[in-house]
Amino acid sequence: MEQQNEVKVASLLELETLEKGLYRGQSWDLGFRALFGGQVLGQALKAAWASVPEGRVAHSFHSYFLLPGDAKQPVVYDVEIVRDGKSFSARRVKAIQNGRNIFYMTASFQQPEEGMQHQYAQMPDVPAPEEVEPDIRMYERNYENIGRRMREALSYHRPIDIRTVDAVRSFTSKNDKPERYTWLRANEDLGDSQAMHQAALSYASDYHFLSTSLQPHGVQITDRNLAIATIDHAMWFHRPINMNEWLLYSMESPASGGARGLVRGQLFNQQGELVASTMQEGLMRITD
Repeated sequence: MEQQNEVKVASLLELETLEKGLYRGQSWDLGFRALFGGQVLGQALKAAWASVPEGRVAHSFHSYFLLPGDAKQPVVYDVEIVRDGKSFSARRVKAIQNGRNIFYMTASFQQPEEGMQHQYAQMPDVPAPEEVEPDIRMYERNYENIGRRMREALSYHRPIDIRTVDAVRSFTSKNDKPERYTWLRANEDLGDSQAMHQAALSYASDYHFLSTSLQPHGVQITDRNLAIATIDHAMWFHRPINMNEWLLYSMESPASGGARGLVRGQLFNQQGELVASTMQEGLMRITD
């Protein structure tokens, strides 16, 4: 239990500077088959942030996962300055392990400015986060039924308080609708740096995301015959992010086919404002 209290997402997102434009991040083994994609997303975005002119904030990134990462080894991030214009900056980030490129991200930053504004998206009507059980408690109740690696990694799932609405139905039902609603909040005070809050949300945005596309097919994420992996992940930031407060992650899968699933997400604050949007495509293959 003492180790659980020491695990903080801010420490994961603090990168070691090797030289200008080159950074190294530690890795967490979350008990999955490979390095958690959210870790690479958050660390790569944080690395890109380190090179942009003061005052500019990320408004979008697009990324591709090329090879599975090793959760037992650190990741090196090589940041390329693509362009610095009057209002926008573009960065390309390469993630490296064992001399191989495992991931690419292109991120765009903007000097904040006023402009036309509207919001057509509506926040779903779901139970408040205080009425939803934390996912970690569900895992603890089923401790003997989850895999050994996951049991050993439970402490690393605590830094983000994740509360899935109707979690039992989302994770165990068969032939269900491809939609899921999850409340997210950091379990620590992340201060007021947008670099940290955007990176933390990028990390959390990969939780339970692609598996939403499995729900109509009666296949569970723990199925040993399932090969599942993220191919690409994109994110847009519409408003300032505050991971110190609850955000509702509304996820749905509009389609799947060709051994791939497509998912999209919208993140709302408790005032009903859309603060970020996500899209992801991933491999979903049943093996013999």
